[in-house]
Amino acid sequence: MTRQVIEYAGIPVGIVVPDKDELKFIAVKYHVYDLDGQHFAAASDVLRAIHRLASASSDSVNRAA
Repeated sequence: MTRQVIEYAGIPVGIVVPDKDELKFIAVKYHVYDLDGQHFAAASDVLRAIHRLASASSDSVNRAA
């Protein structure tokens, strides 16, 4: 594997590249920047982390309303 584009809700949000025995996430969209540089075992783990991040963001917006 050289690299893989990571999409969330149909939008490219970053890529993963091999780094040692893991995948390093490189964010290209601001709303997932908190995950930039983190390492994951699989691309599916990146998607779960993005989903958690997006869910947490929408929860804080709903609470503020």
